[in-house]
Amino acid sequence: MKYLEFRIHASRQGIEQVTALFMKCGIDTISIDDPEDMEDILNKKNEYGWDYIDDELKDTLDREPTASVYFEDTKENREFIQALKIEVMKLKSKELEGFYGWDVDFGRLYGEMIETDDSQWKDKWKEYFKPTKVTERIVVKPTWEEYEPGEGETVLEIDPGMAFGTGTHETTSLCMKLMEKYLGKAPEQKKVLDVGCGSGILSIGAALLGCRDVLGVEIDEDAAEVARENAEKNKVSDFVKIVAGDLTDSVDFEAHVILANLMADLVVKLAPGARKLLKDDGVFISSGILTEKEEMVSEAIKATGFTILEVARDGEWCAIAAR
Repeated sequence: MKYLEFRIHASRQGIEQVTALFMKCGIDTISIDDPEDMEDILNKKNEYGWDYIDDELKDTLDREPTASVYFEDTKENREFIQALKIEVMKLKSKELEGFYGWDVDFGRLYGEMIETDDSQWKDKWKEYFKPTKVTERIVVKPTWEEYEPGEGETVLEIDPGMAFGTGTHETTSLCMKLMEKYLGKAPEQKKVLDVGCGSGILSIGAALLGCRDVLGVEIDEDAAEVARENAEKNKVSDFVKIVAGDLTDSVDFEAHVILANLMADLVVKLAPGARKLLKDDGVFISSGILTEKEEMVSEAIKATGFTILEVARDGEWCAIAAR
C-alpha cells in the first residue's frame, strides 16, 4: 500500500508545539523520533532497561528530533498535508515574532512530505528467515517456506508476527539446544515452564520433543496470542498452554525444566522465583545473556541455591543450565 509521511524537523521544544498543533487538527497518532529518548535508555533509568544496543544507534544521538504523521495516498490527504505545512509555517512565524517569548527555540520547523510504499520494507525481513536446523532434532522453518524433513528431524513451523523468537538468534538456539539435552530420554514425563515465551518457539519445541505439559508465560497479550496461534499451527495446542502474565507472578506450576530466554538482569530477578517453581532435581535454563555478564548471572543464580551444570556459548551470547 502506498502512503504519505508528513515529517517535521524541529527542536525538542518545537516537537512539543508541533504535537499540540497536530492534535488540534484532529491527529492523535503521531510518531516521535527524539535522540534524547535514546540517551534516557542508555543512562539506564530502569535497571533492566536494556542489555545490548547496536553501536550504530549510539552514533545517531546528535540527529535532529522529528515528528511524523501518516496518511493514505489520496488527493484529499495531499491537500490536507499542504494545509498542515502552512500551519507549521505560521508556527515558525509566531516564534520569530516572539509570541512564545524570546528565549524559545523551536528549531527549523521544516516540513516535508515523503511518499512511501510499505511493500519496500513490510516483509523485507522474511527474505532472511529460512529453514534452519537449530538442534540435533529440531528444524525451525517459517510458515511461508517449504521444507522436507530428513531422517530424525522434527519441523517446527513458526510465524513470529510481532513477537520475538524465530530460532535463528543465538539466544534462542542456545536455549533450545540445552532444552533438548536436559529433557532427556523421557520428555513425556517432564513438565516445562517457558517464562517470557514470545512467539512460543521454545514451548512448541518442548512439545514436539515429546513433552505433554508445557506452560508458556508472556507479559505481552499480543505476543501471547501469536504463541497460541503458532501452537495450533504445529498441532500441539493440546499440550501447550499460553497465558498472559508477569513472569512467574501467580503461576502455580511446578516444572522439571524452566526456560527463561530473557536478558541478564531479568534472569537475575527471576532466579529466586524459578527456584520455588522447580521440582527437586529440576533444571533452570536461562539465555539472552551477553558473555560479559556471564559471571554476574552465574553468581546470582548460585546465590539462590542452584548449581551451575554448564554454560553454552555462541559468539557474544551465552546460556546457563543450573540445577
